[in-house]
Parts: sequence; C-alpha cells; structure tokens
Amino acid sequence: MATDASQQSIRGAGSLSVSTIGEDLMIAGDVRSKGEIHLDGRVQGDVHCTSLVLGENSRLEGSVIAEDVVILGRLVGSVRALRVMLQSRSHVEADLLHSSLAIEQGAYFEGQSRCCDNPLSLDQEAAEARLRRNGRQGAPNGTMTSGHPSSDHSLSSVV
Repeated sequence: MATDASQQSIRGAGSLSVSTIGEDLMIAGDVRSKGEIHLDGRVQGDVHCTSLVLGENSRLEGSVIAEDVVILGRLVGSVRALRVMLQSRSHVEADLLHSSLAIEQGAYFEGQSRCCDNPLSLDQEAAEARLRRNGRQGAPNGTMTSGHPSSDHSLSSVV
C-alpha cells in the first residue's frame, strides 16, 4: 500500500471517492473512475481515473491516464499523468508522458520519459505517436541525476 506521504500528495485539498481493487482480484478489461483508485490486485487493460496508487503487489498491463500516479508495484505499458512517482520497490516498463516525474532510489524503470506542459490534453494517439517518434530519432540513453531529468530521454536503469 502507499505510504502516508504519497497518499497525502495524491489527495491534496479535495476529497475524492476511493475505489480499491484488492489483491485477490484480477480484471481483464478497462477500469474508469472519477475518483482515486488503489490497485492492489491485477489489471490487464487501461485505467483512467483522477488518481492512481499501485500497491506493492499490484500488476498493471496497459495504459494509464490520471492526474497523479504513484507506483509501488509493477506496470507494463504507458502512463500519461501530470505527476508520476516511482517508489523504491516499483518495477516499471513503460513510456511516461508527464509534467512532473520523481523516481526514488531502488526503483526500476525501463522506457521513455517525456516532460510536457499538459500530458492530459493530448489525445491518446498523438501522445503515443510522439513517444514512438522520439524513440526512433535515437533519444539518448541516460540515468536520473539529482532528480533533474532532461525533458526527453530514454532510460533503462535501477535508480
């Protein structure tokens, strides 16, 4: 489950309804919510919500669109979010389109990361095409240093 600090950063000032997908639940299909989702189980499909917390034992295979995403578990796919946090035990194989990205030491990240002003305003096809196009142009490989990523880079590392 998410730490108290990550839960507070996601909830902010407003109160969202919280939906929990338990460890014993596997969903094959898309999940949508107008509030916050805590995923402790497994989803094979896309997730669209205001805030998403992937618990330590969670597995998500698909695309995520949310304002805030905190990952402690495993994600394979893509993320479009204003704020993304990869916590120390996370395993992420995804392309990230974000306004803000934080990666804790010990997190595993393989994929492309692209910073933009409003990743939620782009339509899905345009966002994915932009990530693919930048990958074909030979975006440099690198690692996070002092939490200051370049605006467009590919990473494969354990931070």
